[in-house]
Amino acid sequence: MAKEYSRTQRIGDQMQRELAQLIRREVKDPRVGLVTITAVDVSRDVGHAKIFITVMGVEGAEDISQTLKVLNSAAGFLRMQLGRARSNADSGDRHALPRRNITTALAR
Repeated sequence: MAKEYSRTQRIGDQMQRELAQLIRREVKDPRVGLVTITAVDVSRDVGHAKIFITVMGVEGAEDISQTLKVLNSAAGFLRMQLGRARSNADSGDRHALPRRNITTALAR
């Protein structure tokens, strides 16, 4: 029997893929090194999400805190881009992120 995934897990998986692409392509700050999104925990009402990351290739807590600072400052931009990705996907992708509350889905 195939394992069933809840709606929030599927949304989290989609957010994880899209955020990884957005960070790699759009965040141009040199303080952001190799960032891997390890998990996305979406609330039941899809209003909030916690994003878990791993920063590779850095030495020391200061480099990691700089990366987190840059990503937190880019959170609004990333939310906007996720919303745009969702509106572009409305044309037929049934696995795309839901429109409701997508702009507030990134945790602050």
